Amino acid sequence: MDRFQEMQVFVRIAQSGSFSKASEDLLIPRATVSNLIKRLEGRLGVRLLERTTRQVRLTQEGKGYYRRAMRILADLEEADTAFRGAPPKGLLRVNLQGTLAKFFVLPALGDFVARYPDITLQLGEDDRLVDLVREGIDCVLRAGPLRDSSLVAKPLAQMRQVTVASPGYLARFGTPRGLEDLAGHQAVAYIASTTGVDASLDFTVDGELNNINLDAVVSVNGADMYTGAALGGLGLIQVPRYRIERELQQGALVEVLAAFAPPAMPVSALYPQNRQLSPRVRVFVDWLAERFSQAQ
Repeated sequence: MDRFQEMQVFVRIAQSGSFSKASEDLLIPRATVSNLIKRLEGRLGVRLLERTTRQVRLTQEGKGYYRRAMRILADLEEADTAFRGAPPKGLLRVNLQGTLAKFFVLPALGDFVARYPDITLQLGEDDRLVDLVREGIDCVLRAGPLRDSSLVAKPLAQMRQVTVASPGYLARFGTPRGLEDLAGHQAVAYIASTTGVDASLDFTVDGELNNINLDAVVSVNGADMYTGAALGGLGLIQVPRYRIERELQQGALVEVLAAFAPPAMPVSALYPQNRQLSPRVRVFVDWLAERFSQAQ
């Protein structure tokens, strides 16, 4: 009995929610399972599992240990197969920006699964900065300028951005033809998890970036609400064109100031730089690069 077996047993209990099920799956006695967990918790000095007569649940400490244990076991399994030319396998935890996932990743994800059937994907959706190591995440997909220099970034795409408003809004405030016409206009403010509330708009004039701050009557913290507020006539917004292609075609939103379009939005895959790149991460990032090259 060693620490590796303790970790295997703990992970199986966490996944199955049962000591008995873990015993059956791993072909070891139920008493041995219990003793291994007692020894693991004793050595760590924390309780990892909450046991009742009906269920077994992870404690907060147990959730953190589970993330790390899954990574260690996956890396060990990968190390055993790396020199045999075997295809990548194991758990891959990915965090995706929501609209990128909706428009580009999820519609084609069946292709990745078919290519790499031995990889188990665990997907999360977020816009915030995540601590990849602490949270046990292998890589993230993000849009926008990068702020965390501790991560390796692989550029995937440059998404064209547009400035838009609803026909109703333009009927009330007028359609701006130049930046000087923006006086008296309003924007929908976006509350970013990293920068706070922002009601400014970016425009490119003769290759130079111009930032214009407008008043805002509403602030939102989600991409869908941002578009929804513009559709409701609450102000100008700037978004990647792919998000609102349908609304533009239907006339629900109208592009303005096209001659002064905001800079393209970069899309990147990020992963820790202090870890050897796992084959699981490598093939997923390569697949993302292929996917975005086809979508542009």
